[in-house]
Amino acid sequence: MQGVERSGAEGPAELVLRGGTVLALDAADTRGTAIAVRHGRVLAVGDEARIAPLIGRRTRVVELDGRAVIPGINDSHLHAAWLGAMWPDTVFGAMEAGEAAEVPSGGHGGPPAEAAQLEASAADPHVPAGPRLVDDEAGRRRAILRAGELIASLGITSYTEPGLGPGEDEGATGCFGQAVLDSYRALESERALRARVNVLALFGVLDGPSELRAFLAGLRGLERQTERPAWLRVAGVKIFADGIPPMLQAWTAHAYPDGSHGGLLVGGGDLDQRAANLAEMIRAVHRHGLQLGVHATGDRTIDHVIDAVEVAAAEAPADLRHYVIHGDLVTPTALDRMRGLGMGLNVQAGIAAKTAPWVAGVLGEEVAAAAWPIGRAIETGVRVSLSSDAPVLAPDWRQGLADADAWMGAAAPADAERRMLQLLRAYTVVPAHQDGAEGWKGTLAPRMAADLCVLEANPLDLAPAELPRVGVELTVVDGDVVFER
Repeated sequence: MQGVERSGAEGPAELVLRGGTVLALDAADTRGTAIAVRHGRVLAVGDEARIAPLIGRRTRVVELDGRAVIPGINDSHLHAAWLGAMWPDTVFGAMEAGEAAEVPSGGHGGPPAEAAQLEASAADPHVPAGPRLVDDEAGRRRAILRAGELIASLGITSYTEPGLGPGEDEGATGCFGQAVLDSYRALESERALRARVNVLALFGVLDGPSELRAFLAGLRGLERQTERPAWLRVAGVKIFADGIPPMLQAWTAHAYPDGSHGGLLVGGGDLDQRAANLAEMIRAVHRHGLQLGVHATGDRTIDHVIDAVEVAAAEAPADLRHYVIHGDLVTPTALDRMRGLGMGLNVQAGIAAKTAPWVAGVLGEEVAAAAWPIGRAIETGVRVSLSSDAPVLAPDWRQGLADADAWMGAAAPADAERRMLQLLRAYTVVPAHQDGAEGWKGTLAPRMAADLCVLEANPLDLAPAELPRVGVELTVVDGDVVFER
């Protein structure tokens, strides 16, 4: 296991949870009534008779009383520093009363471009206005720790910060620059993080342009080494390829009301040059052996990204887990190609639900109805990770799962359990694969990382729409309790 210490299984467990349902979400679909943890990893999942011999004098035993244990949630697209600085405000509004964790409220500030674009389109935006959110090291640390407290209360044990780096050093919020990554390094060295963090480096402006020369220079200077990669890992690079359809910015074969087709955010003299520069950025990331996450929403943008990945993989075959972020207008043909290249798709179903009317307003009802094809992507075999994009949305995976189910359309009663398992895996197993960590986290099989959460009810007994009302009772990361109701 990368960065996770191994030790023998001799001796008693340090933590046992028993008397409920344990869903390992592994390939064998292991289920039990108890789970034992020792030295930060899973010892065993089974019935209580199987686990009883692992209980010693110093074992903490948690009586589940019918509650359910699932792997810890991996929110694979979450801007934690921005979330911590904004909370309880979000771009689309705060959580419903009673769902928000009790985290002290902090200062407000203006959003970066992504939020500004959404604000311009929203009928009733809930975006605070005010001064810069974060200006100093103390503020950055406070924001990250505050987000950590919030997400621990939601059962989140891993997340990806999708875009930190020098391209945002002068950014409007202070939540995305290189100094934020430095703060993460300091907090991890102090063992102060409550969740495992993957970082995508950013060499352009968040939701804005990047220039080829600066991008290549940033790649050459990227410092990836961290003290404990299992807790803080610089996974790769993020590129903003285009904007969003409601702002007429996604590059698409469809015509907007003004007759335009959008374009690319990458710098260049004309669209052809921008496309060539984007392709070179993608090939350069691949040559450096780094993972690539591309913010791409238009169908033409996504096709161009796939073309570049295909060329890069042919030049230097490697399993780097490149993926498309958002993928609003991805086509069936593109999904087939993504599957063949091992590319993933990272989607926020809540954004689909909230912005589909805006897409329909600029591209028509038919295009909007075919957008964000989550179900088709899963059935095609593309690895789909569901995420929040918090604080664009609140970081509540329960609502995200319900939104994804609603967007996919109701499952037949005979397929209800299969659907729930698919969606749970899209928040656990699949993001672990996106992180290149499926060998040591994401399921509750023996010898896997003891990252888990306890829900007050078994999700397999519920409809997805009921899940947002189910409380998170306990969160464990690396065998340690980081939240307990």
